[in-house]
Amino acid sequence: MGALKYPLEQLVRIKNKRFEQAQKVLEEKKQELKEQEEILKKREAERDEVLKHKQEKLKQLRDELDTGTTSDKIQQMKLYLEVVDEKLEEKQKKVDAQKKKVEEAEKAVEMARLDLIQKQKDVEKLKIHKKQWQSEVHFWEKKEEGKILDEVGSQRYLRKKQ
Repeated sequence: MGALKYPLEQLVRIKNKRFEQAQKVLEEKKQELKEQEEILKKREAERDEVLKHKQEKLKQLRDELDTGTTSDKIQQMKLYLEVVDEKLEEKQKKVDAQKKKVEEAEKAVEMARLDLIQKQKDVEKLKIHKKQWQSEVHFWEKKEEGKILDEVGSQRYLRKKQ
C-alpha cells in the first residue's frame, strides 16, 4: 500500500501560518512598547528638568528673602514661580498620559503573547494528532500486510498440497 496523505495537512499549514503571524504581531507589540517606554523616559526627563528649575528658583527666592530685597523683585519672582508651576503641571500631565500609553502597550503585548501561546498549543496538538494518526496508519498497514501474506501463504500451501 502507498503511504496515505495526512488528511489534516491543510489545517496544519493554516495553523502554522497563524502561529507565524502571531509571532510577528508579538514582535511588533514589543517594539511598540519599547518605543512608548522611550517616549516616557524623555517626558520624565523633561518634567524632571522643569522640577529642577523650579527648585533652583525657590532656592533663589529664599536667598533673596534672607538677604532682604525689594518687594517688587520678590513679587516678580513669585509670578515667575507660578509660570514654572504651570509648566511643571503640563509636563506632569504629559508624563501621566504617556504612562497610560505604556500600560496599554503592555496590555497589548500580553494579549499578543497569550494569543501566541494559544496558537502554539494548536500547532502542538496537530503535531501530536499527526503522530498518532501515522502510528495508527502504520498499524493498519502492517495488519493488512499480514493478512495478504497469510493469504499468499495459504494459497501456496494449497497449491503444494494439490
